[in-house]
Amino acid sequence: MRKISYGLDDIKMKIGNLKGQNVEMKINRGRKKIERVTAMIKDVYPSVFTIKTSDEKLQTFSYFDVLCGNVVLSD
Repeated sequence: MRKISYGLDDIKMKIGNLKGQNVEMKINRGRKKIERVTAMIKDVYPSVFTIKTSDEKLQTFSYFDVLCGNVVLSD
């Protein structure tokens, strides 16, 4: 597993390259709540990207969430 953590432009490019692929995600939900999910990167937009979890839920995250470490992606 490789952790994706670069500059904002690099993060956008890496997530764009992972579109349609399954990734493991570690999401910091606050108050010491860490959620681990396996999801597919569904769409990428200029400011945000969407994922589809294994239970068919859509969630949206900003690239800044990845930059700050609140969302960690591993392919």
